[in-house]
Amino acid sequence: MPDYPQSTEQKSKKPRKRKAHGIFYWSLVREFAVMGLLVFSVLLGIVVFTQLIRFLGESVSGLLAVDGILVMLGFSALNYLPVLLSISLFLSVLISLSRCYRDSEMVVWFSSGVGLTRWIRPVLGYAVPVALLIASLSLIISPWALSKADEFKRRLDSRDDVSAATPGAFRESKQADRVFFLEDVDAEKKRVGNIFVQSVQNGKEGTMLAKEGYQETAVNGDRFLVLINGTRYEGIPGQANFKIAEFERYAMRIEPVELRQEAPNLKARSTLYLLQNPTAWNMSELEWRVGLPLSALILALLAIPLSFVDPRAGRSLNLITAVIVYMIYNNMISVTNSWVAHEKISVMAGLWGIHLVMFAILLAMFYHRISMRPWQWWKR
Repeated sequence: MPDYPQSTEQKSKKPRKRKAHGIFYWSLVREFAVMGLLVFSVLLGIVVFTQLIRFLGESVSGLLAVDGILVMLGFSALNYLPVLLSISLFLSVLISLSRCYRDSEMVVWFSSGVGLTRWIRPVLGYAVPVALLIASLSLIISPWALSKADEFKRRLDSRDDVSAATPGAFRESKQADRVFFLEDVDAEKKRVGNIFVQSVQNGKEGTMLAKEGYQETAVNGDRFLVLINGTRYEGIPGQANFKIAEFERYAMRIEPVELRQEAPNLKARSTLYLLQNPTAWNMSELEWRVGLPLSALILALLAIPLSFVDPRAGRSLNLITAVIVYMIYNNMISVTNSWVAHEKISVMAGLWGIHLVMFAILLAMFYHRISMRPWQWWKR
């Protein structure tokens, strides 16, 4: 039989179909990204606010200098980014697809021949770049941020008493024998104004007030706080042997403080160090870092069947179920890491065991959702 030329409508059928698939793909990816940014912004704001309150409390109690709050806050935020991105990825896919169910968009897509498994591609298109970002954060940036935070805090703790003093606040010296109060500090001229110092020397308690002071370094390298035009009160209040002396210049030696050398904690170790030193605890920490991007991908795919909304069971039931699944998954990762650290299970079993179990649950949930609508198999 002769071949008849195809009509214009038949020739343009495939390009139209590809265009419809592209609209379907990019519209979902865009919705996931917008929702992910919103959720991530809210979670990051909560974490920054709680960490700021903690650092302010440490600053008030004298454990952290005021000028170190913002730096420590930045390092702390970098440490929390992998977990926040993982939660944001899961919730953004879940909330977006749940909205499609509530607004009956899923019915339209299913009726158009778009089965449940067709949602995997746009979800992976959105989840894979985020998972790669989580991997880079958990394997490289977060350990670096924690190590820098520990180093910065050690430097703050190792400063001398005058350098660590905060204007307008009382501060006790490292040797617990002096209390400083500086009303004004001029960092450029290295001068302080309106100084109050209470100290104990030779068993006698003394209090000094001076209008001005500055730091001076001797030839041998010793540093002194020089008080100018002040008064010294010595003795016990209430007793007759109370002495008052005025001075034009009074030098107090600033005790040097050595930089504390402490071994960084396990979470601050670099990934390369963990690989070069494969102890049980190091492998446990490495599994946690590797498990974050893996769990983020599995949770993103798990959000597809979990997003199903049954109008008769309530609209928030799937969200509650999803939160419970996330908590169980996250806790089981921590438990398996602990088992690896205590050498109760092997490294490979700890790394892949829980993720393979969750992947099997993922396949079972997809089968359950698809088998509820057998007509979708041939439409897919």
